[in-house]
Amino acid sequence: MGQRAGTQRAGDPSEPRDGSYDPAYDRSGGRLPGDPPPDPGTGDGRPGDGRPGDGGPGRPAGANPRRISYTRRFVRVLPVLLIVAGALYEYLTPRDFTGGPLFTAAPLVAAPLYSLRGTVLTGAAAFVAALAVHIRLGLVRQAESATEMATVLTAAVLAALINVLVRRGNARLASVREIAEAAQRAVLPEPGERIGALDVAARYEAAQEDAFIGGDLYAVQESPYGVRLVVGDVRGKGMDAVGAVAVVIGAFREAAEQEATLEAVAGRLERALEREGARRDGLDAFEGFTTAVLAEIPRGEEVVRIVNRGHPPPLLLHADGALVTLDAGEPALPLGLGELGGRPDRAQEAEFPKGATLLLHTDGLSEARDERGRFYDPAAFLTGRTFPAPGALLTALADEVRRHSGGGTTDDMALLAVRCP
Repeated sequence: MGQRAGTQRAGDPSEPRDGSYDPAYDRSGGRLPGDPPPDPGTGDGRPGDGRPGDGGPGRPAGANPRRISYTRRFVRVLPVLLIVAGALYEYLTPRDFTGGPLFTAAPLVAAPLYSLRGTVLTGAAAFVAALAVHIRLGLVRQAESATEMATVLTAAVLAALINVLVRRGNARLASVREIAEAAQRAVLPEPGERIGALDVAARYEAAQEDAFIGGDLYAVQESPYGVRLVVGDVRGKGMDAVGAVAVVIGAFREAAEQEATLEAVAGRLERALEREGARRDGLDAFEGFTTAVLAEIPRGEEVVRIVNRGHPPPLLLHADGALVTLDAGEPALPLGLGELGGRPDRAQEAEFPKGATLLLHTDGLSEARDERGRFYDPAAFLTGRTFPAPGALLTALADEVRRHSGGGTTDDMALLAVRCP
């Protein structure tokens, strides 16, 4: 605490260590820096082992919600505790010691937490509590008391101003986020749950905090030739990557309607990225590329055609839980690098029976690492599993990736699943 003028303080009481608020705690999903990652469990990946998707008693990923709740409650009541502590300190210690710092801190702590009315009331309560203690102890007429009361009053006024500024800043931030979300969702719209004869689900998880999309992309388009899909990963980050995403998706939607073959669709995307690269400066003009996998499911046929341009292979999960990895027979260069002399695209065909689910994903899934640096293996998790719908598959997969990586990933992750019911 403080000490009145002219007297040397004997010593500091120890500061409380439990329950202190750390903003990193909320951002990390409830784990403080240095805490060990949550236990990923010991399931074997089979139905009934307790992992997501099978209805077993899986352990939730992330932090303890009760701990988060206790921390938030403590922060909310902290201004009141400071006022009470200041009053007790003033009353129980010798007159040379002062609880002024506690009274002063109370409205300042309340400013970013409470409403304007709550902040003003906290400042008034701190001033009244300090004044009441001084009256009780007969200190009102002393110069040190007047100085302390003026300090508490000044802090209360500053806290109200801080509260107004914080509220205005939060309102601007909320408006900007709403606009950014609308713009990004316009670039990467959520597909319908039913397209053609297929059940569809998509999921995007950006690695950057508070972002909605980044450099990964997906799109589903019904065309005269069947349902066509694309999942891709643009080189780079930030707004340049988002711009390339818009180019690829726009070109795909147009080409999917007009081109008779999947190879021709890939060629249109190649040319679109070449035009985009010609407009860029610097390194991106020479090294801009997009890995992508395109798929086509013709109407009335139990087949899927795939063109893979340097992308992780799709996974085909049969109704009985059997899993097939649809590897590319002939490796191809990513989109945007066709001028380097790649071979012409050749679509591969694979059986796509009723009840099967086709999963397309970006490398944010297959390259997610655990604390030991081991990559996540989606095939090992999915083998032997069955899911009631594509959405349930993606939810279980995303939960498992978070558990594997300890709650966070370093790369964006796009998932697209379609099922032939």
